[in-house]
Amino acid sequence: MINYLKESTFAVNDVIQKAWSITRKHYFSIATLCFLMFITASASSLMAFFIKDVSKVLSVVMAIVFVFLYFTINLSLFKYIFHLMDDEENDVKIVDTLPTRQQIIRFLIATLYFIGCILFIGLILFPVLYILDPVLRHLVKIGWVESFQATGVIITQIAVGVAILALFITWLRISFFPFFIIDKNAAPFESIKLSLAITKGNFTKILLLLLVLGGGYLIYLLFNLLHWPFVAFVVNILSSFIIVPLSSVALTVAYRKIASEYKGDKHPDILHNIV
Repeated sequence: MINYLKESTFAVNDVIQKAWSITRKHYFSIATLCFLMFITASASSLMAFFIKDVSKVLSVVMAIVFVFLYFTINLSLFKYIFHLMDDEENDVKIVDTLPTRQQIIRFLIATLYFIGCILFIGLILFPVLYILDPVLRHLVKIGWVESFQATGVIITQIAVGVAILALFITWLRISFFPFFIIDKNAAPFESIKLSLAITKGNFTKILLLLLVLGGGYLIYLLFNLLHWPFVAFVVNILSSFIIVPLSSVALTVAYRKIASEYKGDKHPDILHNIV
């Protein structure tokens, strides 16, 4: 186990070093795309606030437009990073990395599959609360449990914690699907299955990478808890301008690394890659 953690740490270090090298060389173009995503999301929220009482039809239309625009920029960012990784010597124009219409449609369909997977796991785990309730009542009846209310709260908290953990693991396992659509032009459901396949056995590495990338936000929360608002503000600004672009590159580099090491089936099934 210790050797596995060491190998995972070294792998994460390699990803971070490679990502930092790319980000440092092409910072302004990568940061510009990240900023455009932020502006699009903010403009969408602002527009929804102003036109919500004017016309619901117009509000829905504008929401669809902003969703398409946001996803287009997001896919362009990944495609741009792929070009930087594959052709580091030559300059790459952002305009040349716009996703095709087919890729956008496949991404939207795959996103629906992604949401469906999350909801499906939630539906599977939700009945656990109803199973625990009669069990707990029986334990109270036979005298094994003294307080139904206190024990019920604890069991509910445990069940909710398990559900959140299961949803997080599911999200992490299938969140690489956009890369397959952009990099391999994979079909929507195929991209979900491939994401499950390549993350099998790499969960610890991906989790460590997310912890490293999320370190800036954790430090920001720490300074907030310590009631140091100015320091927290500075950390948040640095995190927004450095960690966000670096994270996008690091996740793309991590995908390329674990995908290149994948030796499984080109058309994997779900059941053999869940665990």
